[in-house]
Amino acid sequence: MPPGGPRTRSGVTKAWAVVAALTILLFAAHLLTRPPALPSFAEARAAWQPSEAWLYDRHGRLLDARRIDFAQRRMAWIALGEIAPALPAAVIAQEDRRFRFHDGVDWIGLIGSARDRLRGRSRGASTISMQLAAQLSPDLARPGARGVLDKLRQMRAAWALERRWRKDEIIEAYLNLAGWRGEAQGIAAAAWTLAGRPPARLDAADARLLAALLPSPQALPAAVAARACAGGGDCAMLRTRAEAMLGPTRTTALDPDLAPHLAARLLARPGLRMRTTLDAGVQRMAAEALRRQLLGLGAGRARDGAVVVVDNASGDVLAYVGGVGGASTAAAVDGADAWRQAGSTLKPFLYAEAIEGGWLTPASILDDSAVALDTASGLYVPQNYDRQFKGPVSVRSALAGSLNVPAVRALVLTGTEAFRDRLWDAGYRGLTEDGAYYGFSLALGSAEVTLLEQAAAYRTLARGGVYAPLRLRASDPRVPGRRVFSAPASWIVGDMLADPGARAVTFGLDSALKLPFWAAVKTGTSKGMRDNWCIGFTDRFTVAVWVGNLEGDAMRAVSGVSGAAPVWRAVMLALHRDAPGRAPPPPAGVEARAVRFAGGIEPSRRDWFLKGAAQTEMAAAPAAARRPRILSPLSGAVYALDPDIPLDRQRLRVTAGGATQGLRLVLDGRDVGAGEAGALLLPGPGAHRLALVGADGVKDRVLFTVR
Repeated sequence: MPPGGPRTRSGVTKAWAVVAALTILLFAAHLLTRPPALPSFAEARAAWQPSEAWLYDRHGRLLDARRIDFAQRRMAWIALGEIAPALPAAVIAQEDRRFRFHDGVDWIGLIGSARDRLRGRSRGASTISMQLAAQLSPDLARPGARGVLDKLRQMRAAWALERRWRKDEIIEAYLNLAGWRGEAQGIAAAAWTLAGRPPARLDAADARLLAALLPSPQALPAAVAARACAGGGDCAMLRTRAEAMLGPTRTTALDPDLAPHLAARLLARPGLRMRTTLDAGVQRMAAEALRRQLLGLGAGRARDGAVVVVDNASGDVLAYVGGVGGASTAAAVDGADAWRQAGSTLKPFLYAEAIEGGWLTPASILDDSAVALDTASGLYVPQNYDRQFKGPVSVRSALAGSLNVPAVRALVLTGTEAFRDRLWDAGYRGLTEDGAYYGFSLALGSAEVTLLEQAAAYRTLARGGVYAPLRLRASDPRVPGRRVFSAPASWIVGDMLADPGARAVTFGLDSALKLPFWAAVKTGTSKGMRDNWCIGFTDRFTVAVWVGNLEGDAMRAVSGVSGAAPVWRAVMLALHRDAPGRAPPPPAGVEARAVRFAGGIEPSRRDWFLKGAAQTEMAAAPAAARRPRILSPLSGAVYALDPDIPLDRQRLRVTAGGATQGLRLVLDGRDVGAGEAGALLLPGPGAHRLALVGADGVKDRVLFTVR
C-alpha cells in the first residue's frame, strides 16, 4: 500500500486519540488534585483567634486570664523567636528531618515509605509543609482522604505553600496551629498546660516530649517517653518527666489568678488584652490581707470578703479583690460588686448634710434615748449596737461611736427624701426608690450598696465633697468631678471620723481602727450580722473592706472591729509604709473654738465649726424646757399577756418626759396618776388610749393594744 494510505491515517488517528485521552486524563487529574487556596503567613496569623482574654495591671503585668471560647484551648500566637530553639529542632528531627532542604515534598522519604509498604511496614511521609497545609485547610486531611489523588493534592498544596512562605514562617505557623494533647492547640497552650511554663523557657527534655506527642497526642506517658528516647538520651529521666507532664497529677499554671472577679467583669471577647488601673503589687497585698483575716476568723464565723483600694487623686482603682476563695461557698460571686446592706456606713453623709445645712455642729447635743417613730410600715424603734443608751451626746461622739438613735434624730432634721437624693449624688445608684420607701431606717443603712460604690462615696469626702466616677480600665476617661457636699462640711466629717478619742466610748482607745498616722474611718454592721464593713481614707488612698457570707447567712461573733477592720488596717499600713498619711489642712469656711459642755456631758475641748455657727457652751435642754410626752408605752405598740405568768406580775410601766409637772395620766378616760411619777397599769385585752393631760388640754396621746 502506498505511503500515506489508509493504514497510516489509521495509526495517526489512534495516536491522536491516545494523546487526547492522556490530555483529558491529566486535565482531570489536575482538576481533582487542585489544592485549595491557602492564606499568606500574615493572613494565617491574623486569623488566629485565642480562646483566652487577658487582664493586665497599670504597668503591663499580667493579672489574670479568662477562658472565653471552650471549643479548644488556644492562647496567643507565639513568634518563632519567642520559642526555645530546642523545640523546633526537636520537632523537625521527629517529624521532617530534611525540612530545611526540600521544596515541600520529601522524595527520599516518599521512596522509603513506598519501600516499607512493600515490606509490610507502615511509615508516614508527610512533611511539615504538608501537615501545615492540612491545618490551614482541613479539607486536605478530611476522614478517608488517604488515596493517591488525595496525597497528590496535599503535595501540590505543600509546593504552593513553600513558594509563598519562608521556612521559618512554616515552622512557626506549624507550632502554633498543631494540636498537642486534649484541647490544647498551639505551642503556648501546650507549654503552659503541659510543661507549666512559657514557650521561651522550655528545656531540651520538654522539647523532646512535646515533639514526641505530635504523632499521637493522646498516647500514654510511657509511649511518649519511649518515642522521645528513640534518639538516645537519659530514658529514665524522660519517663519521669513524661509522667509529670502527662500523668493525672500534673498541674496547670496559666496565669497569676490575681483578679478573677474583675476579669469576669471586664473580659468578654476572646483575644482581648485589657489594661486596667490596678497595681499588681497592691492587688496581691490586699488579697493576702483578706485571706489571712478570713483564715483567722474561720469558716464558722465568716467565709467571704472583698477589698477595694482607690487612689484619691486620680480615682484609679489600685486593688479590686472580689473574694479569695478559701472556705467560700459562693467563690464565683463578686463581693466587690454585690449588693449588700450598708449598715452604719451611710452616717457620715447624713451628718455632712446636717452640718452643711446648719442644723448641727460637731458639738451639738443629740439625745441618745429610746425613741419610737410611726411610719407607713409600722412602728420604728431604733436601737444601738450594744442595746444601751448613752443619754445626751455630742454629734462628734455620736458619729465616731456609731450611735444609732442620734443618727435617726439627725435624719428627722434633714428629711429622708433629701438624704436619699444626696446619697444618689454621691454614687449610690442602688437607691432607686424615694425617701419614703426607706423611711428613717435609711439613717442606719437599710439600703443596699456595693463595695465599689462605698469606695467612690468615701473618696468624695476625702476630696472635699467632690464626686467623680472611679476608673477600672486604663482607657476610662477622667470625668470632671461635681460637688456633692461643701468642702467645710466634708472636712469636718473627716475630722470627726479621724478622732480616736471620740470613738473610744464604743471602740476603745486601742482598736484596729487606730493607725500611727491620720486616717478617717467608719465601720458598719448590717441587720442580722450579715454584712460587716470598714471604710476609710487618708490624704492619698481610700480603702473599703467588706466581710460576710455571700450566701446571706449571718456571721457569728464578728463586729466591725473584729471582722473588716483588721484587713483595712493591714492594707492602710502597707500603703503608707514609706509615707504616713497626713491630716488635710482646714479649708476656708471653718473655724476652731473652745467648747465647754454643761453638766459634764463631755469634757471641754477645741472643736471645729462652719464660720458663723460656733458655740462656746453646749448643754442639754432641761426637762422643764422640753415638750411633755409619753415615753412608754409606745404609740402603736402591741403587748401580749402571757397565760403562764400571774396577772399582777404583768403590769405595764408608764413613763413620761419633758415638762410633766402638774400633768395627769389618763387611761381610757380614767385618771391613773401624776405625769411626773409615772404608773404601773394592768389594762385588759383590747385597744387603749393613754393621754397626758393638763389644765389647758391634752399634751400628748398614744394608742396601744393588749392581746
